[in-house]
Amino acid sequence: MARRVAVPAGPLGDDFSFVSPVAKYVLFFFNLLFWVISMVMVAVGVYARLLKHAEAAMACLAVDPAILLIMVGVLTFLITFCGCVGSLRENICLLQLFSVCLTIIFLLQLAVGVLGFVFSDEARGKVSEIINGAIMHYRDDLDLQNLIDFGQKEFSCCGGVSYKDWSQNMYFNCTATNPSRERCSVPFSCCLHDPDQAVINTMCGHGMQARGYLEASAFIHTNGCIDKLVNWTHSNLFLLGGITLGLALPQLVGIILAQLLINQIRDQIKLQLYNQQHRADPWY
Repeated sequence: MARRVAVPAGPLGDDFSFVSPVAKYVLFFFNLLFWVISMVMVAVGVYARLLKHAEAAMACLAVDPAILLIMVGVLTFLITFCGCVGSLRENICLLQLFSVCLTIIFLLQLAVGVLGFVFSDEARGKVSEIINGAIMHYRDDLDLQNLIDFGQKEFSCCGGVSYKDWSQNMYFNCTATNPSRERCSVPFSCCLHDPDQAVINTMCGHGMQARGYLEASAFIHTNGCIDKLVNWTHSNLFLLGGITLGLALPQLVGIILAQLLINQIRDQIKLQLYNQQHRADPWY
């Protein structure tokens, strides 16, 4: 049903406006904040990308955290730019584009969450595929290497399903023809560390893949990171729900403010047309 605008008995003053300055500038500063954040994300991503060697830059584009950061930053920059300019200039087209983009992103996030919950086995398989791909490119990308080491330390795990998954990496491969000095080894982040140990032994994982589970468990974490990640997810559902809500709430606020401002701008346009007709025709 079309929304009707209450038409005044006579033309209102030129200083009257349906557009609320509060809604307008709250939306502007809301977008300005995320616009600045997006520029920082792009700058950090570009800087991290330029620091890498050319060989590493071409090795693993699909899992490069720097590329991911740049892509998210550019997308956020474009969307918030529409929100900033649209609210400041009271441009309906830009505000509608901003609102539609936020709505699509919100629905995609919702769909991913629902599908991940319903098809948990398929989601687990996708996570396993991503982790195995990251293991293969462990030495190709310093950012990816640091990310994997951080994850293995935090979750006290090694590899995807088990520590022997590191044979998928060409440097840690356990075949007899592998000339690497790290043959049959695992990264130092898999090792059991003594809290009192001042200096970390980066060769502590040497030859661990050649040992059995019981023997290797005295020196490294033998359990894979997939199971640890699943268990952590189940144990922190409230935390994940809070993070999800924290990401969704600003999007919902932005959508509501944009739609509110669009309706107010349309009302203002109708009022201006009415005033023009009233002044042109006193009998109107």
